Amino acid sequence: MKTKTAVFLDRDGVINEVLTKRVKFVNKPRDLYFLPRVAEAVKNLNEYFDFIFVVTNQGGVGLGYMKETQLQKIHEHMISELKKEGAIIHEAVYCPHKPKEGCDCRKPNAKLIEDLAQRYDVDLSKSYMVGDTDTDIIAGKKAGTRTVFIGGSDPLADAAFPDLYAASEWIITEAQKED
Repeated sequence: MKTKTAVFLDRDGVINEVLTKRVKFVNKPRDLYFLPRVAEAVKNLNEYFDFIFVVTNQGGVGLGYMKETQLQKIHEHMISELKKEGAIIHEAVYCPHKPKEGCDCRKPNAKLIEDLAQRYDVDLSKSYMVGDTDTDIIAGKKAGTRTVFIGGSDPLADAAFPDLYAASEWIITEAQKED
């Protein structure tokens, strides 16, 4: 039986713009602007991996900037817009707690990743976490995935790329080496 594999994606800064001229925070579906070639990258990953998940800290809920129902609408919008392009996100999970609340699910903790892996029977050692902060990379390492940093460079990550599309090409090449 083939083990199931996944790519875990952070949301803000990996899939969509954040802290740009156009958008500070994503508190409504209309605030979600996809970064270039994201749909293409997810579509490529869909061809090779069993699952693509979004794992995101959303402290704005705990801090009162948006309600959990608003966050769910943002994720439904993100998933349906990507699906129109043939790019499938299987599930989006989030930590709604305040940054210093001390919960288990907030990255750099690995609970969001580990819970998805358990629910979908994913082999974390053959999976990848992609993020744009140290907290994403640390969460991936704790969970046992390979890690990819989006941005300049990160000494903790296995690789770093300027965007998700470039990262997706490397991830697929690396995963094929393991087959």
